[in-house]
Amino acid sequence: MGPLLMLGAGRMGGALISGWRRAGLLSPADLMIRDPYPGDEAKAAIADGARHDPDLSAMGQAETVLLAVKPQLWREAAGEVSQALAADAVIVSIAAGVPAAEISKAFGGRAVARIMPTTAAAIGQGTASLYATDPAAAARAQVLFAAVGAVVELEDEELMHAATAVSGSAPAYLYAFVEALEAAGAAAGLPAASAQRLARATIAGAAALLADSGEEPAELRKQVTSPGGTTQAALEVLMGEGGLGPLLETAVAAAARRSRELGA
Repeated sequence: MGPLLMLGAGRMGGALISGWRRAGLLSPADLMIRDPYPGDEAKAAIADGARHDPDLSAMGQAETVLLAVKPQLWREAAGEVSQALAADAVIVSIAAGVPAAEISKAFGGRAVARIMPTTAAAIGQGTASLYATDPAAAARAQVLFAAVGAVVELEDEELMHAATAVSGSAPAYLYAFVEALEAAGAAAGLPAASAQRLARATIAGAAALLADSGEEPAELRKQVTSPGGTTQAALEVLMGEGGLGPLLETAVAAAARRSRELGA
């Protein structure tokens, strides 16, 4: 993997740095970081030899540029570095909602791949939605993100909004669910520490079983739901009118709508 320039090294950028180093894909010597306030993982990489705020000649060595700033800042970031980049540098963007054509234009017509990753890339368990029309850009993004998790390629860029809502934003949905389950356990009388440990270990175990078993979620749900039992009583609430189904549909639609707004 050749030199990579990272524009923005906050939480998501840091997760990717951690995952790439863990996978042995990228050495600090091949990493350049442009961020006035790098996160902890970026600071660790800098301490180990990554270049922080490289000069123009160094940026020209980058074969890949990861656009990892907040969507509201991407044009500014592109304007600051575009002239310094090699003509054949590939731009890989994780900026939510921003169309590939707009990114390419801002970077002087360079090839672009759009990616929507998750922070579990830090431990090699990430998920990334990929859209690119340029084969070289798609291949570059595949190398980077397959090293830290699963990659799903999309043929229609419009689907990136839905993918952002279903995958990119979804870890926060799960964390919110665990928060609510812990609070519900405490409200039912469990000590807070016990509710926390039970909720977190149970959700982590259920997710691991889903990944390992190959079973459909509906089948696993049926396996732990006895007719007339405690689980069925809870599911009648969770899967009833106004329950998880319509609630998540509304939530995903809201996230997709915001993704479109960010790219406008």
